[in-house]
Amino acid sequence: MTAARNLETVEPEAVHFRRTDARRNHERVFAAALEIFGERGLQATVPQVAERAGVGKATVYRSYPTRDDLVEAVVRHRFAVYEQSQGARVPTADAYAEFKGQVLALMHALAGDRLLADVLADPQSPAAATLLERLSTAMEAAKESGKIRSDADVRDLRTMLCGPVLQLMRISEQEPARWQRYGELFLQAIRP
Repeated sequence: MTAARNLETVEPEAVHFRRTDARRNHERVFAAALEIFGERGLQATVPQVAERAGVGKATVYRSYPTRDDLVEAVVRHRFAVYEQSQGARVPTADAYAEFKGQVLALMHALAGDRLLADVLADPQSPAAATLLERLSTAMEAAKESGKIRSDADVRDLRTMLCGPVLQLMRISEQEPARWQRYGELFLQAIRP
């Protein structure tokens, strides 16, 4: 009876330790996934994440049963952070300046995050569709200023922004100024 009571008093501590350890491993895995996917985009692998986190692959799969689950969690986080940064921007009464600011902020974000760039270029991505819809809404508002072609649409956004994104990723360009330059070229291309 005494041994059973001792086991009962030790077991909650052991369970608490395992939960704390599992929570800490989960946080390490997620932090590593943010880094690896940010550096390598969709080319990143679970073994690379596990190695960066200092855990085994099984530990990664305990938190994220599939690679797609891990990618989805990282994408949701990245887009939430990007959306928060856009929400923190001081809006301007000039609709064209607002649209331009959004485009250039996006290109700056993409320069440092290969996963965001991969996802934006994916025509099946719901996150990319949401982002492009928001940019399209800003572009529509900016058309009234006369600084954007009246026939520019969301397809133009996808084609003319994602084309350079794909090429910049392909040549492994990481210099934010270069990405900004292509944002500026896009803005010039849709001028009347």
